[in-house]
Amino acid sequence: MNSESDTIAFVIVLQMLFSLVGGLGLFLVGMKHMSEGLQSVAGEGLRKVISVVTDNRLLGVMVGIFVTCVVQSSSITTVMVVGLVNSGFMTLTQSIGVILGANVGTTITGWILTLNIGKYGLPLLGAASFFYLFSKRDGVRYTGMAVMGVGMVFFGLELMSNGFRPLRDMEQYRLWFYAFDAATYGGVLKCMLVGCLLTVLVQSSSATLGITMGLAMSGVIRFETAAALVLGENVGTTITALLASLGVGTNARRAAYAHITFNLVGALWISILFLPVYMPLIHTLIGHDPNTMVMRGGEAVYPYILAAIALTHTGFNVVNTLIFIPLLKPLAWLVTRLAPDKAGVRETAHLTYLDVRMLSTPELGIVQSAKEIHFMARSIDTMLEWLEHHILEPGIEHQEWIKSIFEREEVLDRIQEEVVVFLGQLVSGQISHNVMGTARRQLRLADEYESLSDYIVSVAKGIAKLRKNAITLLPEEQEDLLALHRQVADYARMIREALEADDVNCMVKAQSAGKAVTRFMKDCRRRHLALLCDHDLPPLQSTVYMDMLNYYRRMRDHALNIAEIVGREK
Repeated sequence: MNSESDTIAFVIVLQMLFSLVGGLGLFLVGMKHMSEGLQSVAGEGLRKVISVVTDNRLLGVMVGIFVTCVVQSSSITTVMVVGLVNSGFMTLTQSIGVILGANVGTTITGWILTLNIGKYGLPLLGAASFFYLFSKRDGVRYTGMAVMGVGMVFFGLELMSNGFRPLRDMEQYRLWFYAFDAATYGGVLKCMLVGCLLTVLVQSSSATLGITMGLAMSGVIRFETAAALVLGENVGTTITALLASLGVGTNARRAAYAHITFNLVGALWISILFLPVYMPLIHTLIGHDPNTMVMRGGEAVYPYILAAIALTHTGFNVVNTLIFIPLLKPLAWLVTRLAPDKAGVRETAHLTYLDVRMLSTPELGIVQSAKEIHFMARSIDTMLEWLEHHILEPGIEHQEWIKSIFEREEVLDRIQEEVVVFLGQLVSGQISHNVMGTARRQLRLADEYESLSDYIVSVAKGIAKLRKNAITLLPEEQEDLLALHRQVADYARMIREALEADDVNCMVKAQSAGKAVTRFMKDCRRRHLALLCDHDLPPLQSTVYMDMLNYYRRMRDHALNIAEIVGREK
């Protein structure tokens, strides 16, 4: 008899395990497809909304809410914010506003799950898959992908709920779960700690939210326990931003610390008010006891518990955000004290803000790589400025300029390598044609800017070679070289401004200015050849000077190539 009952128990546990694992897997894949589909549908709008972040606190919060609603993950939003702060695109105060909004935006997942259409998840998944697989239009395909993800989420939640249901009849499991009942202050803290640790382990608050709702739907845990778990999950999700901040700039670490401070302080005040104030308030707003059980079709269901959990999650984050919005500057001051500036830290040739976790959000990942390209473009302007000093200042002083040029060229080499790797991984995933086209243009831009830096270094080496051999250019040659340099520098700056403004009509001006550079370079070469007839110049001087003229011509060519890419002509 014992053997037979043990076998039955083993079969039940095995079936439950299969339902839980399969349901959680479907839930996570569904969240991924829903996120990717929504990102692709939002497309350019999602990328543009990041650029409107200002010091306006409410606007920053709204941006955080919108982006997180689209990507369906506050963790992804905070990782993106850490990257943008590290790249200098976003200030610390701006980033804190976006992070506050991300905490509100992530609560949309709970409200989606309150629709409780689990039994329709499978037909919804099947119907949407036809549009995703057979439609030729990107908009229809990715809408189908998002709806397909929704179907997976609900079907996965239904499987998890069914998998948890046998636990209600197992005394040993009921007793174990009762040990984590949030009926006392100690129980609340214990449940919040469990929710926090579980989220830290799985690195997804959406996954732990799904598990919590599955347990609540099946009646394994009470509403108060589920609510405390969800609030603990809010704290656990901050670990993602903390991990993203490791090894990056000081401001990026400060943004991560702000996220942790915000959620920890929120968890502190909510734990104090949880039982005497917050839970009775949720009961009043729902209008029913969330633990109410109703028999439907011979099965026990809890019709109010999902809405109560979602309201608990949203209410906490909204109130916490309202509390902190006026306190952004004091919070920024606090995290600045926690992560002070390090004196004497030199620029390194390693970029830490191209985070691989952004590969799961290609619409935002492409924003990160765009910032890298813009940094390369601004670096070319800086290198040309340093090169002008190198041309003008003979003697010991020029060694500092040439050293700076060489160091920055190494930085750009590293940037190009990392951009190529990052974009190569990005385009290997499921992305829209729009993102694919943008990624290809960025790959070409990175190559062109890296080549530009190489020719700047070549000119610097030419100047250094002449000085090493005690050769001085004639005044006419020096004047022509400096004028050509300034013309090319102005040309590169004009192209960079067109890139940053995404001016697709830049080609007419770029071609005209490019022809002027070529004409002036030919004039310089003609005047140099005339000087050879009147002066006995060392062969090395003539060779190096002609090479430098050619290097400037090549700089002009690469700048024109960049203009063609910006103008969508290449």
